[in-house]
Amino acid sequence: MPPRIAPLQRRPAERGHRWLLPAALALLVLLALLVVFRRQLADRLWPETRAQALREQAALALAQGRLSAADGSGARELYEAALALDPDRREARDGLVRVGQAALARARAALAARDYRGARDMLRLARTLQVPRPQSDALAADLREAEAAQLRIPVLLRDAAAARAEHRLDGAPDAALPLYARVLAAQPDRIEALEGREDALADLLQDARAALARGELVEAAATIASARTYDAGHADLPAAEAALATAREDLRRRAEADLRRGRLTRAGERFRLLLDVADDDAAARQGLERVAGAWARRASRLAADFRFGEAEAALAQARALAPQASGVAEAARHLARARQAQARPIAKPGAERARRVRRLLEEAAAAEARGDLLAPPGDSAYDKLRAARALAPRDAAVGEATARLRPAARDCFERELRGNRLGRARGCLDAWSVLGGSGAELDAARRRLALRWLAVGEERLRAGELAIAERALTTARALDPQAPGLAAFAERVRAASAGRQ
Repeated sequence: MPPRIAPLQRRPAERGHRWLLPAALALLVLLALLVVFRRQLADRLWPETRAQALREQAALALAQGRLSAADGSGARELYEAALALDPDRREARDGLVRVGQAALARARAALAARDYRGARDMLRLARTLQVPRPQSDALAADLREAEAAQLRIPVLLRDAAAARAEHRLDGAPDAALPLYARVLAAQPDRIEALEGREDALADLLQDARAALARGELVEAAATIASARTYDAGHADLPAAEAALATAREDLRRRAEADLRRGRLTRAGERFRLLLDVADDDAAARQGLERVAGAWARRASRLAADFRFGEAEAALAQARALAPQASGVAEAARHLARARQAQARPIAKPGAERARRVRRLLEEAAAAEARGDLLAPPGDSAYDKLRAARALAPRDAAVGEATARLRPAARDCFERELRGNRLGRARGCLDAWSVLGGSGAELDAARRRLALRWLAVGEERLRAGELAIAERALTTARALDPQAPGLAAFAERVRAASAGRQ
């Protein structure tokens, strides 16, 4: 029998070579990932690195003459993004001052080149960045003098007087007030233009008072606002503004009365009209959201009675007025649950139905004891109560169970909020709302939760975690669109986002 030949032993060098290629590939993959995700890693681990990078990009943009850009790549926008991430550092503020001075210098150069539009744009940017007032005023005077030399002032005055005689006061470039404005922009002390503007504004404000008398508040408000842009100190303006304010307050009182009496369609129309008059009317916006909330609560009540067509219509009204208003999302979920409850098999009449109701109430109590107010779907205390109500909507025991569960939902909200468990607090708040909590209490709770989310967003923004800050902002806005500080925080998030582009 021939001798067995032992297998050759692999030399140490060959064993080492087996791992060289996989190790090199793994290293290349790791390096590629670091290159691709270097910004995200830097933003998360070293937020100051991101702010410093923004300041460096802003300085480069300033050196290249890109003072402002709509896509966020201008020096102004980059410095503002850095300031939003790190508001306590002075470097970004100093950079904005340098951008303002550069805009002023560019405005002077444009004026020298007779590029009057470019000079006005740069002067506007410089003033926005709060350059010293004497410097911007001196340049503005030089610009007016240069533009006046290009105008035919006597012709403009003649055309303005003819337009006023025809009662063409505003709304077109060849109307009286725009023509007088062109003259006064070039020669602020021109007597004929000042007197002509005074008379034309008196006529315009008379038109506004006539519109108020007809109940046309939107037209009156637009006319008064236009008059204010021409001369905020006109003698007739205070009386016109007072008359408009009186008309708005009267409309607001009627809208509030409609809301109290449940005339939701009319209340919504009146609050909407108030917003058309002044889109920054926070009280009118809140009123519109309250009307939407009332529609949502009506939708929930109708769904509870399985009147689904009417519930859908009420929910549509709420969404049309203010889709983000408190209670609208809860009403939609309420309606969906009611449809699910109706789809379940209904017990037979008589004793079997009563036994089924008692069993559901017992299961609801058990779910309440476990803390399962709204979840899990189908086994929560709320779902059990819904099923019981579907069987016996007028049963006293069902009503008592609902009333008992309502304070449990409120206590759940308070407990979770104290523990800073904001997602769970939102679930308890939804349960509280669905179970019929009072409007004032719920509004206050929503505001408290929104403010807590804003605090989380502020912390994450300072840490450079912009995505989390944006989600916190979205959640806070959905809870309470009028929460104090929300608009300012949204602007900082917007500025920080612009710096990422």
